[in-house]
Amino acid sequence: MANHSQFGFQDASSPIMEELVEFHDHALMVALAICSLVLYLLTLMLVEKLSSNTVDAQEVELIWTILPAIVLILLALPSLQILYMMDEIDEPDLTLKAIGHQWYWTYEYTDFKDLTFDSYMIPTTELPQGHFRLLEVDHRVVIPMESHIRIIVTADDVLHSWAVPTLGVKTDAIPGRLNQTSLITTRPGIFYGQCSEICGANHSYMPIVVESTPLSHFESWSSLLSS
Repeated sequence: MANHSQFGFQDASSPIMEELVEFHDHALMVALAICSLVLYLLTLMLVEKLSSNTVDAQEVELIWTILPAIVLILLALPSLQILYMMDEIDEPDLTLKAIGHQWYWTYEYTDFKDLTFDSYMIPTTELPQGHFRLLEVDHRVVIPMESHIRIIVTADDVLHSWAVPTLGVKTDAIPGRLNQTSLITTRPGIFYGQCSEICGANHSYMPIVVESTPLSHFESWSSLLSS
């Protein structure tokens, strides 16, 4: 959950989000090195007299041609690795289908016979004390922790987007199309997200709440809801 005046990311709760945070820090270090070098060269040009020996120097031209290519490789390789990791879906333990509507979500646990429910935002006037305004829902998505979850996302009317920042998940919900992603939660907890695609007047009133629990708790919850 984000805090007031927070500058960094939320605490990562999935391996993908941990990789994204590490890549962000890696890219910032590369950018810092580039800015430092440019600042040093600008300062040097202001305080030193230009020398004719460096105007036609082929060595300098070779360096400023090869160096940017090396920087791009240092950024591209980890980025491509994370992209492939995000697209990899291999033998999931559970499949969850999320359907976007104006303005609520419908969830279907396809591995169970009759486990389907709608998730609406709780109005401010009915919100229990201590809960988050505009983020709490009447039915949370419950998933087992440390399990490979496949999420199939689609929409019934207009474009939506199923996004939970702390899990590193953001997938567009498009009518007539099935998009899929996967996640693994590394710890128990309650993770908040929102629709990240402008979908109409009440776009900001269709939050997402994912509750990660131990497997035994998930089995008790699913059997209770299915009965």
